[in-house]
Amino acid sequence: MHTYLFVDGLDVVARRDSRMAGLDPGRLLRPGGPLCPTDMPCNVEVAAQEQPEPGPDRLTIRVRLRGETVIWSDLMYPGLDGRVIEEVRFRLEQYLGEVERAYAALKDQLDPAHTRGRSRQASGRLSRSGTAEVRPAQA
Repeated sequence: MHTYLFVDGLDVVARRDSRMAGLDPGRLLRPGGPLCPTDMPCNVEVAAQEQPEPGPDRLTIRVRLRGETVIWSDLMYPGLDGRVIEEVRFRLEQYLGEVERAYAALKDQLDPAHTRGRSRQASGRLSRSGTAEVRPAQA
């Protein structure tokens, strides 16, 4: 099971390092989990090496809260225009709401009555313009 993190429609993990796959969404999206921002910046492992085979490399981002803004930094992935994106910012209320919604959707998806024939993955779609969407990927 993997988490996909999108910012402004771009897959952060794949654009940063295509060998990586997002970590378990239950770990990343859980209440009080590593993607929940705090005033004290913290480094969060969001992906691990999967290609060409599982390995020791990890993808880490820095998550912190500054006022009503959630900041992800140390990203280093190419944007649509080819320029390197090092940091993105989200409005706190929308960010937390989307992470909570994604976790609730994941719990529903993990319910045996809901998982027959479905891929058990989650994707996160966050927009620096203020909108955020984090949801389980559909098979």
